[in-house]
Amino acid sequence: MSEQEWIETISKHLVGKTIVQVAYVSEEEAKTMYWHRRPVALRLDDGTWITPMSDDEGNDGGALTTSSEELPIIPVL
Repeated sequence: MSEQEWIETISKHLVGKTIVQVAYVSEEEAKTMYWHRRPVALRLDDGTWITPMSDDEGNDGGALTTSSEELPIIPVL
């Protein structure tokens, strides 16, 4: 898929959604995924969960960077 096709596909799933819950992946969930780090997970108003990973193969949980001066990084635990 081209970059533009990815943008269009992702936009259909994310634009206009609201984050309704924030939680860290539990130790048990991380263990199930064979992860050493527990990332934050975001639940959207349609029930979708967004969870950062270290790569697109799901090898570990990942941190998030933001443009906020008060919260420049959302760390893994």
